[in-house]
Amino acid sequence: MTPGRKLFGTDGVRGEAGRFLTAELALELGRAAAASLPAKQPQVLIVRDTRESGPMLEAALAAGIAAAGGDALLGGVLPTPAAAILTRRLGLDLAAVVSASHNPYRDNGIKFFGDAGTKLDDEAEARIESLLGERGGGFDRPTVQKSTAVPAPGRVLELQGGADDYLRALESAFPLDLAGLTVALDCANGATHRVAPAIFERLGATVEAIAAEPDGRNINDVCGSTHLDSLAAHVARSEATVGFAFDGDGDRVLAVDGAGRPHDGDELIALLARGRAARGEPLDGVVVTVMSNYGFHRAMEEAGIEVAVTKVGDRHVLDELRRRSWPLGGEQSGHIIDTDFAPTGDGIAAALMTMRDLGGRDLGAAETIEKLPQTLVNVEVADRGAIAGATAVWEAVEREAAGLEGRGRVLLRPSGTEPLVRVMAEAPTAEEADAVCNRLADLVREELG
Repeated sequence: MTPGRKLFGTDGVRGEAGRFLTAELALELGRAAAASLPAKQPQVLIVRDTRESGPMLEAALAAGIAAAGGDALLGGVLPTPAAAILTRRLGLDLAAVVSASHNPYRDNGIKFFGDAGTKLDDEAEARIESLLGERGGGFDRPTVQKSTAVPAPGRVLELQGGADDYLRALESAFPLDLAGLTVALDCANGATHRVAPAIFERLGATVEAIAAEPDGRNINDVCGSTHLDSLAAHVARSEATVGFAFDGDGDRVLAVDGAGRPHDGDELIALLARGRAARGEPLDGVVVTVMSNYGFHRAMEEAGIEVAVTKVGDRHVLDELRRRSWPLGGEQSGHIIDTDFAPTGDGIAAALMTMRDLGGRDLGAAETIEKLPQTLVNVEVADRGAIAGATAVWEAVEREAAGLEGRGRVLLRPSGTEPLVRVMAEAPTAEEADAVCNRLADLVREELG
């Protein structure tokens, strides 16, 4: 987290709804976000996922925006990438998404997108936070710094047709003919539960939707991109040739082939990169994060496609894509960005791109990558920031990395949103990857647990 910033993590403000992320905090964030904009009467879109705390936080956020003189436009339940698309299409000043992505229903979050459809950078988030007054006790009594000018109240309005606008954008960008194909979609009981089946049906596919009946509490509950077993079992016994699993807010996707075997973001990005190259579309390289499998790098080297690597987080991927003027990048977790469509990860768009590049083939038969076995362990710690000074841990990381040089790798990093240290190892065999990862994880627990 950037020094001096307290609220914003790697993906907005996130925490347990009603305890950390309260209605009071949402109201003051809305007020501060609107006040940070240069427009006299800023137009701010709000969309949310299906968590039971969403309507409360949506209402509080809208009240704060209106109190600062802005107009809050309520888009209802829509995927996060729809906010990016609609902000640009409608010429809005800001968008706010009420969602905690793949987290369980008890959590919620607020993240902001600027007028270009991109997530706010660190400076813009710090500007919003600077408008929040000093508060103690873990942000339990938020107050916006007083101003001598009191703006006239803005309005809270329902945005009509937002879902249709988003679907039209998808259909225009990906004019596919999916007639005769059966596709399974795991909507995580989240924000994609209406629009994902709708776009595949518009394009002619027969859709088998699961986890598409949200009740406020079942979002990401043993379903979606973090729990592929349900989708894999469904596809293995159905007529579907491919299945896609979205996360709660719809900005990431993973897939399973016709036999129910999983395919992660690395494999999908490799497929899309080869597809672009085969069509002769500009593609100097792709951007991925440090979590991408060693096998991905080998596959791209064989294909003559350069790879740039960033820290974990789709915002870092996008920054590097823009710096290099490259169109394609993403994360192993399923955030996949095609800047030709939107400047943020879009799970539905990535699924449609995958269908385009499969050309009717089973995903299992498509050439992707030969992955090294990878083991990932999340270690709960009291203070994830303390890992920076854990000398014994970093000495052990250097020893393990030296032992795998040329054959695999190790990676250790603190989570950006949770009290965790993530330990990952890749090696020629699963047994060696497990052993390396577990040795390091045990040491992290001993030093920081």
